[in-house]
Amino acid sequence: MSLTKKMATAGNDVNPRPFAYRKRVLQCDGVSLAALAESHGTPLYVYSQQHVLARLAMFQQAFAAVPHTICYAVKANSSLALIKLLGEQGAGFDIVSGGELERVRKASKKSLDRVVFAGVGKQVAEIDAAIGAGILLFNVESEGELALLAERAEALGIEARYSLRVNPDVFADTHPYISTGLSAHKFGIDINAARGIYRKARKYKFLKAAGVSVHIGSQIRAVDPFGKAMDRVVGLVMELREDGIHLTHIDAGGGLGIEYTDAPFDPEAQVAAYAEAVLKATEGLGLHLLLEPGRFLVAQAGALVTRVLNVKKNGDKTFVITDAGMNDLIRPSLYQAHHQILPVKQAAGASAPVDIVGPVCESGDFFARDREMPASKPGDLLAILDAGAYGMSLTSNYNTRPRPAEVLVDGDEARVIRRRETLKDLFGPESL
Repeated sequence: MSLTKKMATAGNDVNPRPFAYRKRVLQCDGVSLAALAESHGTPLYVYSQQHVLARLAMFQQAFAAVPHTICYAVKANSSLALIKLLGEQGAGFDIVSGGELERVRKASKKSLDRVVFAGVGKQVAEIDAAIGAGILLFNVESEGELALLAERAEALGIEARYSLRVNPDVFADTHPYISTGLSAHKFGIDINAARGIYRKARKYKFLKAAGVSVHIGSQIRAVDPFGKAMDRVVGLVMELREDGIHLTHIDAGGGLGIEYTDAPFDPEAQVAAYAEAVLKATEGLGLHLLLEPGRFLVAQAGALVTRVLNVKKNGDKTFVITDAGMNDLIRPSLYQAHHQILPVKQAAGASAPVDIVGPVCESGDFFARDREMPASKPGDLLAILDAGAYGMSLTSNYNTRPRPAEVLVDGDEARVIRRRETLKDLFGPESL
């Protein structure tokens, strides 16, 4: 059965998304996507608040038996409104830049002591800002960075807590661009070298070894790699205890994947299996567990709504040209990623293979190729699903195209959480 038919008739037991047809019009929770497009224009990102909160609750409940903090990976979707929403529910945040730190400060200042700062290229100003903000800890990715952190902490006269992000050399079956746990990747420190680095770091007066961290990649559907990585990290923790280095935190990272196709997907079962693997590996350690989900919390909460501009044929190919382009959602072009695409208004008649493409001047500007779709005509609306993660956060102004607006739906109400950019916004920083 196609996803369109499933969503027309099914409840949440088979539809892990907040989008469903009611009276033949696709809705986000209780709000019509057609009405939102009419009010706010297109392209338009639409998110379900209830869905995001439900996904956070899945994690919080799955790990309730141990001390833990769910640190949302801000890079997945850095909306101030979503940061505020998650912070109010007790979430912490995984950041990778000074800009993301400022987003947390602006949207959820009380959450700053639940922030972990990752990334291979932290700059002095970013480190200083994070030390001053009193974040929970830095995930350090090289000996050079550790020395710089010690230098800045001493200059500021403030102790900085750190974890080493270790590279466990564990294979995760995902796209090579988002795999991070092998020795060939730029991320982390060789786990076999970490013990010696922790020992040497005891000389730094203003550094405190607070934890150890691992992150093996993103969009990982199998749970075994998480367990294997944590087994190796736990081995390091035990070695450090022999050295008199007693950590307080262990960071399992993020990376739990979703289902982008119409295949069966049970998010609660996925979280439960993931929790079992992580908790089994860390059982009895007595450490505070940090987890950094991003995509899993927000991806399926969001859709990109776009309007058909034209339908054209070139030989045997049919192209459906939309007002959204690769600058609005780059995942299909960058990762060859699959996104389900649905007509906002259910259409009758047979489906046929089409390419759904944007207006950007690139042959790589596409959302789907040879996709079976009902016939479209200019003015029709399409919804590109599972776009809540790495959609808006990867947008650009390529071809001098303003970024879309964003709307957050709460039940039967909707509000704009980011207005549509204007050409004035784009030209503002420039000079003739």
